[in-house]
Amino acid sequence: MGKNKFHDGPGPSQRQLRVGELIRRTLADVLARGDVHDPDLNRMSITVGEVRTSPDLKIATAYVLPLGGRGSDEVLKLLARNKSELRRIIGKKLALKYAPDLRFQLDETFDRMDDTRRMLSQDVVRRDVDE
Repeated sequence: MGKNKFHDGPGPSQRQLRVGELIRRTLADVLARGDVHDPDLNRMSITVGEVRTSPDLKIATAYVLPLGGRGSDEVLKLLARNKSELRRIIGKKLALKYAPDLRFQLDETFDRMDDTRRMLSQDVVRRDVDE
């Protein structure tokens, strides 16, 4: 059996996937309800597309996007500024033994979907697909 050239190792475990999804839902809920004591963060509408955890569950990387995609840099700064409060809230709500260190990155999947739509709408590509 050869190693799959598209993966450097095994994918995330079921536990990583489950905890990541629990964190994603909780984080999205906390941000939607404005549970953080930061009016600048609470006035923003933020989508949490995915949360990936490290194998030891000590680090959780949340992939986020502000509504409409504008103000991305500001969102990342505000989330980083409120990281410790968000970590405390998530640890408490999920009753985790250790709340993971939160990291935030822009969710670029929407950009890739737009690029794909643009590519598929090109005449040359449409002609090939229709044949």
